[in-house]
Amino acid sequence: MIINDQAGIKDKVIERLKMVFDPEIPVDIYELGLIYELHTFPDGVVKVVMTLTAPACPAADQILQDVQNTLAEVEGIKEARVEISFDPPWDKGMMSEDAKLELGFF
Repeated sequence: MIINDQAGIKDKVIERLKMVFDPEIPVDIYELGLIYELHTFPDGVVKVVMTLTAPACPAADQILQDVQNTLAEVEGIKEARVEISFDPPWDKGMMSEDAKLELGFF
């Protein structure tokens, strides 16, 4: 994950992203490894490049809306731009150790 923290709000953004869950998986999108890039800019714009666990994820629209809504609540953010990328494709190896433990992938 690439993080550019020009506005000094990276930790707040990550904290909020950890509150967004894929409705089918009891682990947040950050720990699942779905966040590929996170850029914050001095003008209050945040850009998130993320993926989904599968290209045909039935909850894609809900997850994207949840990301935008939760980031809109961060003080100092004026606009959240969320982009989906499937390059590289997501796999279980991208999850944090905590997520793997939670889901029993050891």
